Amino acid sequence: MKEAKAYFKGKKVTVLGLGLLGKGLGDTVFLAECGAQVTVTDLKDAKALAPSVAVLKKFKNVRLVLGRHDMSDFENCDIVLKAQGVSLDSPYIAHARKSGIPIRMDDELFVSFAPKGVKIIGVTGTRGKTTTTSLIYHILKTAGKRVHLGGNIRGVATLALLKKAKPGDYVVLELSSWQLQGFGEQKISPNVSVFTNFLDDHMNYYKYDRKAYFADKANIFKYQKPEDTLVVGAGIAKKIPKSFKGALVIASARDIPKSWKLPLPGEHNRENIALAVSAARALKLPLAKIKSGVESFTAVEGRLQLLKTIRGIQIYNDNNATTPEAAVAALKSFPKKQTVLIMGGADKNLDTKELLKTAEACAHTVILLPGSGSDKIENQDFYRAASLKEALDTALASAEKGDIVLFSPAFASFGLFVNEYDRNDQFLALVKKLK
Repeated sequence: MKEAKAYFKGKKVTVLGLGLLGKGLGDTVFLAECGAQVTVTDLKDAKALAPSVAVLKKFKNVRLVLGRHDMSDFENCDIVLKAQGVSLDSPYIAHARKSGIPIRMDDELFVSFAPKGVKIIGVTGTRGKTTTTSLIYHILKTAGKRVHLGGNIRGVATLALLKKAKPGDYVVLELSSWQLQGFGEQKISPNVSVFTNFLDDHMNYYKYDRKAYFADKANIFKYQKPEDTLVVGAGIAKKIPKSFKGALVIASARDIPKSWKLPLPGEHNRENIALAVSAARALKLPLAKIKSGVESFTAVEGRLQLLKTIRGIQIYNDNNATTPEAAVAALKSFPKKQTVLIMGGADKNLDTKELLKTAEACAHTVILLPGSGSDKIENQDFYRAASLKEALDTALASAEKGDIVLFSPAFASFGLFVNEYDRNDQFLALVKKLK
């Protein structure tokens, strides 16, 4: 923390992206507390960002530029802190680079300044990374270790974890391809890395260049040292170059002892558990403690999460299934023709053939939410709801005792919702009211 404070004190830092999810806000507060002169810029205006703006009012060393970006803020500074998801061809980032200004991101900054002796565990992949990350964290915590959770976690600013991290601690980071851009810039990788799988997603962002998408993901292992470990699913193993310097572990669900009581349904969750177990073994945890952590784990919010049972009907929240493959995995977790599926939303230009085939085979009723992706689905047997509430009401009316109501969207949330978190929160609120 002392090193970071000394580094940022007096520096002019432009934070690109404030938002409402806590990350930009947490980074800004941390930088301000370190004595930096911070300019925060966001295309949303002060009204839209009111909760975050209210927190920053007390800092005299924070300047807000909202509702626009000014090119001058990307040349008259020492550092630009870029939020994840900022366009690869952002003219503001390009201008900063042209001006010779370093572009940094909060996760890699945390790793760069983490106290010596802190063990960094990073998890990436198109699917399963949140569950795998959370399970590794839970296993470590259950084993009595001092451990912190960060990265692509709602409301957590990773950089601010420097105030808590001490030598000997463990830090588990969920890392998106966007966050891993920062690792590539600084040529660093975690001590233990987990790469779950690689499927099409964010193709609009990457302009349909799968190689560019994988290249960002690959930063999780690209700069690992011989003493580091990479844990992968079978599908990723063949993508690891022969020049890889660390220890490579291929995790398999077959390696989980049959006597273990697994807490999550679905073959895809068995794979997630196997990855987490292999990572825990790489950290030299006793098998008995790993078993205890696995068996006491509960589903992460929005990931095949059992919310409530009403009249013998189980309601599952799989809100974070934002790709067709994720929804397919969820559907296959339950007996055929015992599921009422709620899906649909904004189009991501992903292949939906397997999704539609699986939905027809596994669900006895499919209810579509409004959105450009739903509009492309031609199946006339699918019910089209005008709202999330109508979709849930229809699902419960269509279900019988012993059935599953599965909310697994498979599409993006934009249009009907502010973002996927808003969609999740609205679904939770609707289910909470049910009696």
